[in-house]
Amino acid sequence: VQLQASGGGLVQIGGSLRLSCVASGRAFTNYTKGWYRQAPGKEREFVASIGWRGQSTHFADSVKGRFTISRDNAKNTVYLQMNTLKPEDTAVYYCTAATKPYISARSLMYSVGSWGQGTQVTVSS
Repeated sequence: VQLQASGGGLVQIGGSLRLSCVASGRAFTNYTKGWYRQAPGKEREFVASIGWRGQSTHFADSVKGRFTISRDNAKNTVYLQMNTLKPEDTAVYYCTAATKPYISARSLMYSVGSWGQGTQVTVSS
């Protein structure tokens, strides 16, 4: 079982990046999925989640209006589109999946079942 994240990199302030996360093995098709991030010297924090049907999403206040999350269950992939990036968005971003299937998108804010490896996002001037 793997959650493989990609798409990180170096971007200028105000720029955009799109992160992708592909699930392999147990594909988590019916699981809420999402993203967490961890900045240097800080605790890991919730960023965004999307319900298993793709109809419900939740975002941290710090990214609302700038980030969107989507999923393609046929491709076992979840995406995080990040726009208007700020230096404080610099972090390692982790793909995550809920503890069990068919539970709400909000649940990922409180409990994570599976973690992928991180992808580094660096926002600089």
